[in-house]
Amino acid sequence: MGADDRMLLAAAVQWAPGEDADENRRAAAGWIDAAADRGARLIVLPEYSQHCSSDLAATAPAAAEALDGPFATMLLERAAAHDAVVVAGMVERLDDGVANTVLAVDATGIRAAYRKVHLYDAFGSRESDWLTAGDPAQLPVFDALGTRIGVETCYDLRFPEATRRLVDAGADVVVVPAEWVRGPQKERHWTTLVTARAIESTVHVVAADQAPPLGVGCSLIADPMGVPLAALGDEQGIAVAPLDPEAIASTRARNPSLANRRYRIA
Repeated sequence: MGADDRMLLAAAVQWAPGEDADENRRAAAGWIDAAADRGARLIVLPEYSQHCSSDLAATAPAAAEALDGPFATMLLERAAAHDAVVVAGMVERLDDGVANTVLAVDATGIRAAYRKVHLYDAFGSRESDWLTAGDPAQLPVFDALGTRIGVETCYDLRFPEATRRLVDAGADVVVVPAEWVRGPQKERHWTTLVTARAIESTVHVVAADQAPPLGVGCSLIADPMGVPLAALGDEQGIAVAPLDPEAIASTRARNPSLANRRYRIA
């Protein structure tokens, strides 16, 4: 087995979901199939792939689905068809409200259902007005495809301790579905934070953002040195790159920031 055979091929899918849940489901399935056709086995779609609009507070509650609903069922079917891990964001219907939830699934079922902890109450938005925040004690890390995968989403990137908790739990790859809202300098914030999380925790980061008009795009896959292995601009498309497990060990040997730190996440 050569070095390339040991690498996990990852894909960050960048597209622009809308309000029609049926159309989003069909489109998401097509994107998953296209990524798998390129050899990807870790396929990450954006936040709010199941439903999105310019006024989510008004539209999302009615569009919310359960974790056994049509969108989650489609993810499970496509993951099983391709023997892949598929990660995507959705609006989840709860007994007492709705959550911004990222599902990670494979052929065996749901591996993680992460409900967003850091609600986006910034830059003029207030997710907390209509979303139920997830339990901060969640630790969405799981083993699949020969690696350990951690899950966060969008605004979580602005809180480095969120990523560090995943890494402390053993994550070698962090996946970040996002709907990074457009605005002044926001593309710069997005790409800087994605690469910073990779550099400071010496992990691969697979970050899939929505394409315009709502997201900034700029999806990328970063290695443990923060180098973009694959990246997109503002067009819809798929960034694909191999994740080399040896890169983590070699990077940590040269840059032992995790071993040298003096403060821990409680």
